[in-house]
Amino acid sequence: MHNVGNAGHTDTPSRDEVGKRFSNGAQYIAGRPATGTSGRSNAVVDPSTGVEVHTYELAGAEDVDRAVAAARAAFPGWSTATPGERSDALHRFAAVLAERAEEFARYESLQCGKPLKLTREFDVPGTIDNASFFAGAARHLQGQSAGEYSGDHTSYVRREPIGVVGSIAPWNYPLQMAAWKILPAIAAGNTIVLKPAELTPLTSLLFAEAATDAGIPDGVVNIVTGTGKEAGEHLVGHPDVAMTSFTGSTAVGRRVAEIATSTVKRLHLELGGKAPFVVFDDADLEAAVHGAVAGALINTGQDCTAATRAYVQRPLYEEFVRGAAALMETVRLGDPFAPGTDLGPLISHAQRDRVAGFVDRARAYARVVTGGAAPDGELEGGAYYRPTLIADARQDSEIVQCEIFGPVLVVVPFDGDDEGIRLANDTPYGLAASAWSRDVYRANRATREIKAGCVWVNDHIPIISEMPHGGYKASGFGKDMSSYSFEEYTQIKHVMFDNTAVARKDWHRTIFGDR
Repeated sequence: MHNVGNAGHTDTPSRDEVGKRFSNGAQYIAGRPATGTSGRSNAVVDPSTGVEVHTYELAGAEDVDRAVAAARAAFPGWSTATPGERSDALHRFAAVLAERAEEFARYESLQCGKPLKLTREFDVPGTIDNASFFAGAARHLQGQSAGEYSGDHTSYVRREPIGVVGSIAPWNYPLQMAAWKILPAIAAGNTIVLKPAELTPLTSLLFAEAATDAGIPDGVVNIVTGTGKEAGEHLVGHPDVAMTSFTGSTAVGRRVAEIATSTVKRLHLELGGKAPFVVFDDADLEAAVHGAVAGALINTGQDCTAATRAYVQRPLYEEFVRGAAALMETVRLGDPFAPGTDLGPLISHAQRDRVAGFVDRARAYARVVTGGAAPDGELEGGAYYRPTLIADARQDSEIVQCEIFGPVLVVVPFDGDDEGIRLANDTPYGLAASAWSRDVYRANRATREIKAGCVWVNDHIPIISEMPHGGYKASGFGKDMSSYSFEEYTQIKHVMFDNTAVARKDWHRTIFGDR
């Protein structure tokens, strides 16, 4: 295992730079920055050093009310803009994001601890591509074509925006989650209030600012940064919010659902995951090992689709364990802004300690093959944890069943194909999975029978704007990205015209009079 260290680099935004860039507060309401009014402050902490880089005032209920009012005021104009007008605005938005790509990458790395190569090559390009996709998709909000289904009437379907959307995004991918929430909502003609995680508000604020600079009207995109208990719950329960979209843990998702359903809101939930990685005995072993390590360690494992449970058919099991452990030991931990860094810290020391707790408890019933500790030396101030491989755990154990959200991969052997697929389905979650085989029939069976919203074959993690993202079971319901996301953000209206011009219709006689 190699440590790159925390020497400090000129790419790292300084505290003075961050303070100056966000001096007007961590809220963005009606097209301009604002300061929270809760009376409580919060700090953005660089998780690679544990040093506070920005302090801001949290939003309270009054800030949420102002943001919702701004979104409600903007809705009539934005919802009646033509698809072409909304498309043009989103194309301009994508162009502004592309112009500012480096700024987005630097601030995303700063607040999350992601290696700069990840934000430059994954988070930011993916966000720009999402904006470009929805710029085009805004012109394709089509309903069913007209037809005479009753014989006496012409019917067609309209797809209409819902209203004000209140969304809550997590801290693991703050920029991409802002995009996933905001872009389909506004492409469909809605307006939105987004509450980012208090730990990571910076790129959500930059995203809203870019929307304004692209000419998207004031109030269409609003940001409130506050606690889940105060700002989040008030947003979800707000009577002028017509829909709630939440990404986060299953436990918090249950609370969001309780509040949203009590006010009869449209609800979209993308929750936790525990993705299985099923390696059949005819798989390309080298490809599977590389795919597992990359899929487990992306974003330091803080990814709801990360490969967390590798089920390996017994003939390949020991060789897979050896290969994955050896590859993990080459991964370089260090300063997110250093060119040689592969893996950054976890989001906080509290999250690192949570991950360490899972691993330490697993020592009683499983084998920690590599990792299982924080690094020594100059990285000690950050929330780092070594890539960890655990073998020989029981299927019903905590380390296999629970979402860890850290750089930990568990490997479990299986015998027949039936057992491998059964084990893959044997958790409450169903967000993503992968199957590894050279046999098209075997792989095709796995894609049919594994209960997950996405099943990759001979790869794990890639996502594209044109395809939907969402889960089965306790991983939630509804889709982000793709044209399928419009199912979440539009109302379906049936319009029916009488074609007969007959005043006395036969069906009236079932209510009054005789034929």
